[in-house]
Amino acid sequence: MPLIHVLNGPNLNLLGKRQPEIYGHATLADVEALCGEAAAPHQIRFLQSNWEGQIVDWIHEARDEAAAIVINPAALTHTSIAVLDALNAFDGPVIEVHLSQVHKREAFRHHSYVSHRADGVIAGFGIQGYAAALRHVAALI
Repeated sequence: MPLIHVLNGPNLNLLGKRQPEIYGHATLADVEALCGEAAAPHQIRFLQSNWEGQIVDWIHEARDEAAAIVINPAALTHTSIAVLDALNAFDGPVIEVHLSQVHKREAFRHHSYVSHRADGVIAGFGIQGYAAALRHVAALI
C-alpha cells in the first residue's frame, strides 16, 4: 500500500494543553491514532516538528517514499516560502489541514503560502479534518 506522510508544524505537540478553546482537548497522540484508522489500509508516516527546516526535509523525503502529503503547517502556513517551495517539488497530492477555522481568526491567519500548492484545504473541523484529508488522498492514490 502507498505511504502517506502526515506532517505537523510548530506547537502541535502541545495539542490538548495549548488553547483548548481553539484547538480542542485531543492530543497529538489522539490525532495520530485517528489518522492511522482513517488511512487504512494505507500506511502513514506521522511526524511533528517545531523546526521549519525539519518540515522541509520531511517533504523532500516524501518525494521518494510517499504518494501523498497531509500537512498542518501551523504557524508556518503564514510565513514559510521554504515549505511552499518544498511542496512545489512534490508530485503527489497535498492536502492542507487546520484544526481551527482560520478565516474567523486574526487577519494574518487568512493568508496561506501552503494553499498555493495544496490540492485542497480543510479548516475548522478539529481533528476530524485529518480524517477527511486522509480519506480524500486515499481515494486519489
